[in-house]
Amino acid sequence: MMIYYILLGAIALVSWLVSSKLKSKFKHYSKVHLRNGMSGAEIAEKMLADHGIRDVKVVSTSGMLTDHYNPVNKTVNLSESVYNQRNAASAAVAAHECGHAVQHAHAYEWLTLRSKLVPVVSVTSGMSTWIVFGGIILGAAAGAGLGFWVAVTGLILMGLATLFSFITLPVEYDASNRALAWLKQKNMVTQEEFKGSEDALNWAARTYLVAAIGSLATLVYWGLQVLGGRD
Repeated sequence: MMIYYILLGAIALVSWLVSSKLKSKFKHYSKVHLRNGMSGAEIAEKMLADHGIRDVKVVSTSGMLTDHYNPVNKTVNLSESVYNQRNAASAAVAAHECGHAVQHAHAYEWLTLRSKLVPVVSVTSGMSTWIVFGGIILGAAAGAGLGFWVAVTGLILMGLATLFSFITLPVEYDASNRALAWLKQKNMVTQEEFKGSEDALNWAARTYLVAAIGSLATLVYWGLQVLGGRD
């Protein structure tokens, strides 16, 4: 069990370091003001229009780094700072979220697959570790059999969450690539502003990569605990 806590600590530390770096990057690039003077909301609306997307609304949402695209009600939700500010960081985030809207409009296969997993993962991800742990305890108290299968059920649920994390990677990287390509092709930003937007999105992508690796490491650990001792 000590190994598990060490693993959790290591993952949490790396996640914190990447998250802190991401916040510092966005703080830095929020000072690189756009020469075209456009706000994040205006950037988003133009990118949607340039891709012929007319049924997606750009709205402001509270919080920091709470930006997301909602495929259910077709809204690009930008945090207040991104929505209103006119800098390289807000341009990057706004274009990235519109990248998801473009994926949705083009039925991008990885986004479609992730969307199908969202209802399942949102319910099971928080309980999977407890189910595995409960199965191990039950197996120790009452012998193998039922406890083992309870633990295996937990592993399957945990595996779905891990799968979701890895499916998220191509979705996020592709959205960033679409955003950067549009910013460059339409000359929306200067070379300096583009470098800032690119760097900010690269660090944002690393948060998803760390999460996926952490999810896989946790799955492997519990898999070894449940299956490693089987004859």
